[in-house]
Amino acid sequence: MSLRNMLDVGPLDALAYQRDVLERTILFFDTLRRRANNMIDHERAGLPPLLNFKYETLLDARLFERPVNYALLRITEVGEDCWDACVDPAKPPVIIVDPRAGHGPGMGGFKRDSEVGMALHTGHPVYFVAFFPEPCPHQTLGDVLAALKKFVAHVAERHVGRPPVLYGNCQGGWAATLLSAHCAGTIGPIVLNGSPLSYWEGEPGINPMRILGAFVGGAWLAHFLSDLNQDRLDGAWLVQNFETLKPGNTVWDKYANLFTKIDTESDRFLDFERWWNGFYRLSGEEIVTIVEDLFVGDKLEQGQLRIGDHCTVDLAAIKNPLIIFASQGDNITPPHQALGWIPAVYDNADALKKAGQRIVYLTNPHVGHLGIFVSASVARLEHRAILEHLPEIERLDPGLYEMKIDNPTGDPDCTHDQYAVVFESRNVEDLRFDYPRKAFERLRSASEFNESLYRIFLSPWVRTIANPWLALSMQWLHPMRMKTYLWSESFAPWMRAFGVLADAVSKDRHPIPQDHPLLAQERQLIAQISAFWETARRLRDAAEERTFTTMYGE
Repeated sequence: MSLRNMLDVGPLDALAYQRDVLERTILFFDTLRRRANNMIDHERAGLPPLLNFKYETLLDARLFERPVNYALLRITEVGEDCWDACVDPAKPPVIIVDPRAGHGPGMGGFKRDSEVGMALHTGHPVYFVAFFPEPCPHQTLGDVLAALKKFVAHVAERHVGRPPVLYGNCQGGWAATLLSAHCAGTIGPIVLNGSPLSYWEGEPGINPMRILGAFVGGAWLAHFLSDLNQDRLDGAWLVQNFETLKPGNTVWDKYANLFTKIDTESDRFLDFERWWNGFYRLSGEEIVTIVEDLFVGDKLEQGQLRIGDHCTVDLAAIKNPLIIFASQGDNITPPHQALGWIPAVYDNADALKKAGQRIVYLTNPHVGHLGIFVSASVARLEHRAILEHLPEIERLDPGLYEMKIDNPTGDPDCTHDQYAVVFESRNVEDLRFDYPRKAFERLRSASEFNESLYRIFLSPWVRTIANPWLALSMQWLHPMRMKTYLWSESFAPWMRAFGVLADAVSKDRHPIPQDHPLLAQERQLIAQISAFWETARRLRDAAEERTFTTMYGE
């Protein structure tokens, strides 16, 4: 704020603004201190699931013959209401599968207005697939799918005659898809929320994550980091990839929003950051398979993904109704990646109908990737609409449909008779998107070559030097952790002062009116800095696309 702007208002207004900024600054740094303490406390507690619902553990897959770090939970209470008061036993159970992509479980249910909450609100018994921070030794993707198959069978036995609905989020969605290809008859409809199944597709300059592997030579780097960490990949590396997609939000926007709305935003910020900074690990075998065969290799839609020695996944074998929820504002799993596999598997709508399959998709015009799972308004409208219309979806004739929600009120809390849902027939050909297939095939070949070289010549030596001290040092010196926990008084003793000052400020807070002229100028400055970061991101993404084309062709 310039001196000239300060002089354009009265001295009392200027002093009031300065006091407000000082108080907000104290509360801001105290929130960073509390976030750091939350992270450390969560780590010390063993990183338990952040579910806002009481639950019981039914199955612990660490005790299976092929152990994996998964567990099946049953939601038992909602606040003060018991399960019996919320659930209609005649409705099919819903199994929510959270993504294991660096964070811990809980995204689908860490607040009341969530997927778990909406499933209970609509009367469905709810089960939740959780996982533990550490993978079991030599855990594979095939082992995980075998455990999920047992979970589904267990739930189906508890609800005879009502096949469970699989509700998969992001990575949990493609895991549910793999599972459904092998569990015909035991699973009901499958809901895929922001789930990528076509990994090479996306808009140039808009979806840069699909080409990130090109700049490190493919999957070998994930293998190397896993070897250094004693056959485990730290989820912080995956979360760091997400954060680099929008550097402006990472380093500026979310903190500017917290600073300007510190009186109302602090608790929401802390709740989200507790989950965002809880990093889980994947086994080396899992991450190499995921990166090499899915994100770099795109073998799923092409029918080339092998699970174990004798099983190849065929998406055309899925007969369960599929409901695909994507968003135009999702830069991690855009609609291209959520829907582009359909024309790769079915040539046209007639082929889809001949296969007896029903695929329904709906898109949100603007919400981001995480908003698909955690936005309260999305949960109260889109997720509620999906769950309330499952019977209609199952009665649809085979084919491809777009689900459209007409909500004249604009209120996500509207009653069932205030919004309408229609299923409009669509052509498979409309979902074909152009992308440089040959370039991605060259990248896949380069990745397989580099991974072979690393596995044969370097991996044995890296595994030899890896040790617990090195693994622990890599964990706690990772930038994703350091930038958070260094604000704790455990590492910076002077941060205790902000706790004392924040307590005093909270008891005698002097916020200025929202129409204060200096506050308007502050917001204008924040918007200008945000615009700078957005411009820098666009230039970076465009440069990456040009570099990718130069390296691998068109």
